[in-house]
Amino acid sequence: MIRIVEKQLSIAFPPERHLHALICQVPNRLQRRNDLYRLASPSLNWETVRSVLDLVLGGEGELNRLQFIFFPEAILPREHLDDLLALLHQMRPNTVTVVGLGPINLAEYRNLLMRFGPDNRETLESVREDLARGARAQTPVNSCLTAVKEQDGRLRIFFAAKSHPFSGEEHFDHDHDLYQGKIFPLFRCAPSCFNFMTLICLDYAYRDLYRSNINTIIEQANNLFLTSRQQLDLLAVIQCNPKPEHRAFQEVVHGFYAGYLACNPGTHDTGTLFCNSSEETVCEGTAHPSPFGRSAVITSRRHKIGRIARQEYVTDDYGGLPVCRLRFGTATRLYYFNLPRFHEIDPRMSRVSMKIHSIFKTDLKTWVRLSREELEKSPAPVEPLVRAV
Repeated sequence: MIRIVEKQLSIAFPPERHLHALICQVPNRLQRRNDLYRLASPSLNWETVRSVLDLVLGGEGELNRLQFIFFPEAILPREHLDDLLALLHQMRPNTVTVVGLGPINLAEYRNLLMRFGPDNRETLESVREDLARGARAQTPVNSCLTAVKEQDGRLRIFFAAKSHPFSGEEHFDHDHDLYQGKIFPLFRCAPSCFNFMTLICLDYAYRDLYRSNINTIIEQANNLFLTSRQQLDLLAVIQCNPKPEHRAFQEVVHGFYAGYLACNPGTHDTGTLFCNSSEETVCEGTAHPSPFGRSAVITSRRHKIGRIARQEYVTDDYGGLPVCRLRFGTATRLYYFNLPRFHEIDPRMSRVSMKIHSIFKTDLKTWVRLSREELEKSPAPVEPLVRAV
């Protein structure tokens, strides 16, 4: 199972308003060669990532209020990491960017951890221990980069490696197995009291008969509440997943929010965000191809959200679970919305705590904001408004 380490960030979010996030549901193309995955179009991937960051830096569509940017799993080519860092240095202070790094090997991963050593000390120690115990330097690694622009303008870079592979990343030959990451950061922002974590796809659902990653996170969040009266505010899961609504994810969502056997005060108001790649994604070797996409934001039923069905998004309770879910479509889109804050919940008010501000589509390598008419297209009758308190 994973081990969680706390990382202190100097972040000052605006105290007078809610936070804003951007889900980048963009395409990816993965090739399988010699039983290992690699990016089929690194230059195209980089153009996509750069176009999004250029849009954010331009402040279009009120994006100058953005605090969180999420890209899918395995989207960024390793050779363009420095190009990414150059753009991230231009970001506004108090901004967090999460990007899935394309396939690399364990030696390359160790070198990245050494380059950004002060912020990745525990992860680097874990990798060095694994190499000393006989892990091969050529073992494939699926990793995630979290870049934080602190309030004084300092850029900090954190890494985490995926701990649980999907079927295409496992092989009968042990040397082709995915490296299993063991260290995952819990980011604690001060002076803003906001805490968040990031996972990679199946790490969210990973469990054995006695333990699970999500239970480890719940225990850490409960300890956070009992010692500081803070909570886990956001859990982000980046994916390149052809089955984003698989039953395994639904079961974990149910267990995370239900709390039937014990009270989980550290996760009462946690928002869970899933950022998947779009329907244009191609992943060779998947046994049963199905649509990618379906990025989503899930909160507990303590939050208020109306039932609505439109072409670009729907809201529901995820098959009868004690949650409120905002689920997007499968197309290539940028979704700009606000994250609900726990202190804004009041059963007497009628205002919905989560709103979509803008949705962008791609048009000849540029991003165009969808019009009101496009957003209001309804493929199905709108259900009566439901207030969950």
